[in-house]
Amino acid sequence: MRLVLLSGGSGKRLWPLSNDSRSKQFLKMLDDNEGNKVSMVQRVWTQLEETGLAGKSIIATSTSQVDMLKAQLGPEIEVVTEPERRDTFPAIALAASYLYSVRNCGLDEVVGILPVDPYVDNEFFERVKDLEIALVESDADLALLAAAPTFPSEKYGYIVPNPANVNGRLTVNYFKEKPTPSQAVELINENALWNCGVFAFRLSFLIAALKERNLPTNYEALLKDYSLLPKTSFDYEVVEKTPNIIALPYNGYWKDLGTWNTLTDKMTGSITGKGLIGEGVENSHIINELDIPITLLGLDNIVVAASPDGILVTHKDASSKVKEYVDRWEGRPMFEERRWGWYRVLEYTKYPEGNEVLTKRLGVSACKNLSYQVHYKRSEVWTIVKGEGIFVFDDQLRHVRNGDVLHIPLGTKHAIRATTDMEIIEVQTGSELIEEDIFRICYSWEETEEICKVRHTRNLG
Repeated sequence: MRLVLLSGGSGKRLWPLSNDSRSKQFLKMLDDNEGNKVSMVQRVWTQLEETGLAGKSIIATSTSQVDMLKAQLGPEIEVVTEPERRDTFPAIALAASYLYSVRNCGLDEVVGILPVDPYVDNEFFERVKDLEIALVESDADLALLAAAPTFPSEKYGYIVPNPANVNGRLTVNYFKEKPTPSQAVELINENALWNCGVFAFRLSFLIAALKERNLPTNYEALLKDYSLLPKTSFDYEVVEKTPNIIALPYNGYWKDLGTWNTLTDKMTGSITGKGLIGEGVENSHIINELDIPITLLGLDNIVVAASPDGILVTHKDASSKVKEYVDRWEGRPMFEERRWGWYRVLEYTKYPEGNEVLTKRLGVSACKNLSYQVHYKRSEVWTIVKGEGIFVFDDQLRHVRNGDVLHIPLGTKHAIRATTDMEIIEVQTGSELIEEDIFRICYSWEETEEICKVRHTRNLG
């Protein structure tokens, strides 16, 4: 059995800590067994390792999340990257074509799909393994994992089974997405189960689905034609149109930490970062990524969350509605984690004549490097405020350290590798300060040094 973990979305219900680049699964808000702060994706990956499934797992994600995944899980994880976000059907189709044409998995291989951020016990992943057995022993096209509801939630989708129960497997009658409160009560009375977003199919099933839609089954070809795939969910495009589906009940612990209300319920402390909560305040939390303190007095059941992207003050019962409001805000993410470290936007200004200025603080971890790159719409000035490293400028290497100021004109190649942990103040100036103006020559430091070596040899010749 191969597993595909879906890592997408922006998780704006956890704004302002989550944004288009740092989705909810990357927030380090949970405690591991040793008391360290870990993210949802780190917790799930540890559970996959403990249950023997990590070696058979790949992660399907967008370009903007690759760096953060590798920073949190390690550079060796296997990632299938969407060239653009197009919902879950295209993402799953791309992952299936990768397993089929790149990893050479057979058509009888069972593929399991699951979200990257469920809050569950290890028992959950043992039950995921049962999906393979259920498919092998039946003629079903899809096998779903369904959790027993603990209350009539409006947030989850429901699976309504047929009465017949064969070897602990239920056949599916119909699905109901996000019902009203009264409908949720009725569904539970019909023995409906929560849809965990976990399902499995034989690889042949999805390869056939691609052929039926006249889409390539080869990974490279599908990448090229990715924009032609329907921008729709796998549930809508496939699951709801497939009559032969079975469901496996899961009676263990399962929770979606998708709102501040549910996430803070699993946090061990009430304050993260600089903050103070007054005496007598009950069930309130401060989550603060800023350098200024927050004080909360006399308010119960409140979440105050602050980051460079903004400040949220909400009653816990209303926290699920935050996405409705923050979708009105436009602007770039102010904080991101990358494979080499992190950056925080300190200030951004766009002048009436069109020129833009962006100031960032970068943290580059020891022995990590920025890619060798060039820009054509901006120049940069780097001031090193901490640490030392090796700077590359147009194929020339030099040692740099705290106090050095580096000028990078438009159109010049540059990169840096940290010898020790480094911090840099970067000031960008140009006509358009966008990600698309980063033209990467290579990612690894070894390739960068080889380019410099070749240039040096030519000069000697």
